[in-house]
Amino acid sequence: MPESVAEVRKAIDRLYGHRVMRRRAPEVTSEAALRGARASAALDGADWPLEEVRRRSDFSAGSEDRSVGGALRISAEAGQLLSVWRTSPLQVLARLHLLAAGDGSDAAGRPRQAGEPVEELFPLELQAVEGVAAAPSAPASIISGAPDAVLPAAPSSDEAAARLDQLAQLLAARTSSAVGGAPALVVAAVVHGELLALRPFATHNGLVARAAQRIVLIAEGLDPKAICPAEVGLVELGTAAYRQALAGYLTGTPEGLARWIAHCGLALRLGVRESTAVCEAMQRGMV
Repeated sequence: MPESVAEVRKAIDRLYGHRVMRRRAPEVTSEAALRGARASAALDGADWPLEEVRRRSDFSAGSEDRSVGGALRISAEAGQLLSVWRTSPLQVLARLHLLAAGDGSDAAGRPRQAGEPVEELFPLELQAVEGVAAAPSAPASIISGAPDAVLPAAPSSDEAAARLDQLAQLLAARTSSAVGGAPALVVAAVVHGELLALRPFATHNGLVARAAQRIVLIAEGLDPKAICPAEVGLVELGTAAYRQALAGYLTGTPEGLARWIAHCGLALRLGVRESTAVCEAMQRGMV
């Protein structure tokens, strides 16, 4: 785990030191937001080409359109929710779900109720991209891929609400304390994993969990300009590896947690690689 944290920190520092970031940082942020939203929507079942997402303006025609629209709305507003996140994470999560689901949904912005069915987390199988360079410290299952893991059912709505409240209290205590704690990558990965485990909403839990991870990375100062789209890395690694890493997290063991953090760290490094390529294209005048 310390190796994952250190490698992520070095990769992000290199990206922030790129000469393009001195002059065109807002453009890099906008492009990262678009690419991250496209990738998060792909993980939620709407795997659209980037140029299609860039071209479209109406996202109301079907379920895939609405997923892409929700991901874009979340990406556009996530950075504006930082001050609220530091004092009321639950309020931010409700807002993220409202953005994901859209105003027309009766369940938008509210936790699921007793007996309410929960939408599948991984509706679309994305194969890992061949040739993805993994960190030497990454588990072999992340580097080579592995069979699908079976995830346990979501906890009851009452249990999910109670555990979510505990998570929010821990986050609020962390942000109000002057004492340092766990590294930003670890906090972000735990928030991401807990939201996927709890599935507090009936729908769009994946979009919300990935957006919450992004907000933590910004709030903790690891990626303050939001230029490292970890969602892109999650797509590159494939949903089988995503599911398997989450299954490890759900075991509650130190090994499972370490594997999940390594997976999130590798995805973040691949997001850094994506934005580095954007910076290089800008430098060459191609963007």
